[in-house]
Amino acid sequence: MRAVTRVRSLWAAVALAALLVAAASPAAADLRIGDLNVFLNDHELTVDVELLNAITPGLHEALQSGIPTHVRYTVELWRHNRYWRDSLLRTKTVERTLAYNVVTKEYKVTTLKGETRTSHVTRDFRDAQRVLSEVRGLRLTSAGTLEPAEVIYVRVHAETALNGENSFVTRLAGTAEQTLRQSDYRTLVRVP
Repeated sequence: MRAVTRVRSLWAAVALAALLVAAASPAAADLRIGDLNVFLNDHELTVDVELLNAITPGLHEALQSGIPTHVRYTVELWRHNRYWRDSLLRTKTVERTLAYNVVTKEYKVTTLKGETRTSHVTRDFRDAQRVLSEVRGLRLTSAGTLEPAEVIYVRVHAETALNGENSFVTRLAGTAEQTLRQSDYRTLVRVP
């Protein structure tokens, strides 16, 4: 009889813990992709992305104490298939970090992956946040590799996290966020 009572109380505790985890929401989940533009420039497919609220007040407080903030953009080019699953054509990842030097009171935005940009150093937080959250003219592929009549679209995954640690626990704690946005369907030639 005691074993049955223990098992029931254990199941009740597990059910209560599951309800608490399910009911909990991230502290400040307002990371958004504001602009996603896809262009065909000079025979290349390029993408512009702008991330809104990349540095939340909680991340800003940790940044001021010297903990760097990482932002990762994963830009994917997909081919739409009407009768089957869509196929992934190309993936490009851009990763940046924002660090604050407490002694010199300067923000430094550094590219870690996907770009060949020099580091940007400024004392203005807004300027550092702008450089961190904008990707302009990211080249995905040349137009010659695509069929003119095929339907394509771009999907962008954006993540921001303290020290680059993005997991379920850090998202629940409010020190990491992620978002997703997809562009409209497009073709390289006009369809009548």
